[in-house]
Amino acid sequence: MFGLIWTAARGWTVAWGILLVVQGLMPVALVYLTKPLVDGLQAAVGRGTSWETVRPVLLVVVGIGGVLLLTELLKVCLEWIGTAQSELVQDHITDLVHAKSTAVDLAFYETPDFYDHLYRARGDAGNRPLALLESSGRLVQDGVTLVAMAAVLLPYGVWLPPALLVSTLPALFVVVRTSRRYHDWWKRSTADRRRAQYLGVILTEAWHAGEVRLFGLANYFRDAYRALRRRLRTERLHLLKDQTLARLGAEGVALLVSAGTIAWMVARAFMGRATLGDIALFYQAFQRGQGLMRALLTNVGQIYTNGLFLANLFEFLDLEARIVDPPQPLPTPSRLRHGIRFRDVTFRYPGTDRVALRKFHLMIPAGQTVAIVGANGAGKTTLLKLLCRFYDPEAGHVELDGIDLRDLSLAQLRRMVTVMFQLPRCPIRAPPATILRWAISRPSRTSPGSRRPLGMPALTR
Repeated sequence: MFGLIWTAARGWTVAWGILLVVQGLMPVALVYLTKPLVDGLQAAVGRGTSWETVRPVLLVVVGIGGVLLLTELLKVCLEWIGTAQSELVQDHITDLVHAKSTAVDLAFYETPDFYDHLYRARGDAGNRPLALLESSGRLVQDGVTLVAMAAVLLPYGVWLPPALLVSTLPALFVVVRTSRRYHDWWKRSTADRRRAQYLGVILTEAWHAGEVRLFGLANYFRDAYRALRRRLRTERLHLLKDQTLARLGAEGVALLVSAGTIAWMVARAFMGRATLGDIALFYQAFQRGQGLMRALLTNVGQIYTNGLFLANLFEFLDLEARIVDPPQPLPTPSRLRHGIRFRDVTFRYPGTDRVALRKFHLMIPAGQTVAIVGANGAGKTTLLKLLCRFYDPEAGHVELDGIDLRDLSLAQLRRMVTVMFQLPRCPIRAPPATILRWAISRPSRTSPGSRRPLGMPALTR
């Protein structure tokens, strides 16, 4: 994924990384300036408001103001750079999804598994790369801040950085565990979520409005939609409840460790081993360090989560087409001299046992106009798909002037063929009035000469 990000927005990524490192140092600078500010104020108390007593405090205040101003400027720049970077990355990945969708075999579009892959890939291509960028950016920034904050804490005790880690490890465990469980549920429920989306389309789009009203299907589809959403909602809320309880336990551990370290520092102050400035610096450093460590491990967990979901994108991008060019394509005839021949062709669609064509023979002479007529399902469209080499026959050969289509370049072959396919979702393109007149006036198949209307199966052919 980072390779794709680098390819899509190399220059923006370099600028983004530099600004993240600089921004990560800003909180440490603020914490570091806390000690001289508090100590300077303590020293100035009771000495009046002379320039000599106020000047050190003012210099620290000016420094704090400069750090705050620079932090805001960096934030604005990072938002601008991040937006440009995310747009480029999203467009790049969407283009990869489009390229793969148009390169895979037509057979992929006739299997539910492919649509599950496509559904997950399109969903993940839209937001997961951006989430990965944001999590990675926060990881870099928080990592820089944490390292610098640990250096501030080390003089007070070498055990403090490990204490920070111990206090936040439960949070990492919770994030990884819940992320895995949510991803497994999300992947397992893909078919149900697709089905709910499909039912919603049927109930809301004009394409299906006539059939839904004519056959009284509204309540049936609404009940089916509600049942699906109820199950998905219940499963999701159950996962959320477990996640909330686990997070509460992790926060409790962090709170106990934090309370213990602060009590230790207060005890040092009572024994005269720390000043008020030390206490202020330590409190801010440890609290921020704990928050940073928690955020750091959370970002690691989010990167892990996004990685799980982006695996779906790469599974889709790794799909391989089976209908490909031969290693050494033969020259494609510039024009037909003999004709098109189906020789002993046997074919069945992938995933089905029904044979669409069995030992089929057909010779179409060059220069002839041929009409192929047959009932629905007889194999007329199948012949065209084999001729376009959307599929290869299970047995036999489809030939142009005696050359097997599998020996030709796909691009050259398809440049020779023009097809206007029937649209499965739009079986009748005529205006409704025309359909109605056709249905009433056309003789019935079962009763020659009858003028009664045809049944629904005939209307939807």
